[in-house]
Amino acid sequence: MSRPQETFGASPGTSGAFDGEITVSADGLPAWLDPVVRAAETVEPEQLSRFLPPDSGGRPSAVLILFGDGGGDGGGTDDGETGSAVTDEMGAHNAGPHNAGPHSVGPHSAATHEVGPHSAGTTPARPGAADTSAVPGPATAPVRSDPAGPSATNGHRPELLLMERAGTLRSHAGQPSFPGGALDPEDGDPRTVGPLRAALREAWEETGLDPSGVQIFGALPRLYIPVSGFVVTPVLGWWRAPSPVAPVDPAETARVFTVPVAELTDPANRAVTTHPSGYQGPAFLVRDALVWGFTAGVIDRLLHFAGWERPWDRSKHVPLDWSA
Repeated sequence: MSRPQETFGASPGTSGAFDGEITVSADGLPAWLDPVVRAAETVEPEQLSRFLPPDSGGRPSAVLILFGDGGGDGGGTDDGETGSAVTDEMGAHNAGPHNAGPHSVGPHSAATHEVGPHSAGTTPARPGAADTSAVPGPATAPVRSDPAGPSATNGHRPELLLMERAGTLRSHAGQPSFPGGALDPEDGDPRTVGPLRAALREAWEETGLDPSGVQIFGALPRLYIPVSGFVVTPVLGWWRAPSPVAPVDPAETARVFTVPVAELTDPANRAVTTHPSGYQGPAFLVRDALVWGFTAGVIDRLLHFAGWERPWDRSKHVPLDWSA
């Protein structure tokens, strides 16, 4: 099925890895991604979060939500580990203040569930690093696409790319996240191409991912993280041509790993985290990692509105210590 496309030209001064046009298109995606495309096109931000960006201000940033196919070559291994990567703290590349206005980057009308206040006295190193939020109950029922999610069939194993911060870092050690970071001036207009370029650039810098193998097919509406002032655009990508991801700076990131979507939808792998500050949010216990905060919130809402969510025990709690 043909879908609308938007194409953005190169920005002056960008890295050679990002020169050329960026096209936002859902054409040619695997059928199992159709529910994600539908969710991004139809879900309203207000259904998902009360923490929306202010009319002006905020530090523009972006994360890359990259869906891959575990049956392909180069993008991952059977156990999900792909090596290590460097994670720059959010804002490390930010050369100056930006104003975050409305943006248009292709099909988008979705966001995460509520992003609650951060833990007291902490500033997140990347979007939502210290985020915890109320766990939503069953919301407006999405169209059920597959009661077990897009599980492995015909050699395909849909998965998400995540990374884990090094355990020696002073803040948020060992916490999984999406690749991402603050926009650089060279990324371009934060209302259009900027978040797309930033998401690809950060993924490249952090994991060695070849951005030419990524097809951007949409973006969720910008989300606001009040404690840090970040205005985060979650960019949706399809790993059309997987490339190896390898260590860039192991001192910053312990590993890069892929998680099968079927494991994320497995009720046995779901829980609620309770931060010492009292805030709660969804979590996933997968690949020897506890995925929580902003990253878990985005995944939770994507599963729900894609129709992949399965009933899970919301009384199962996993505590977080003060160093989280």
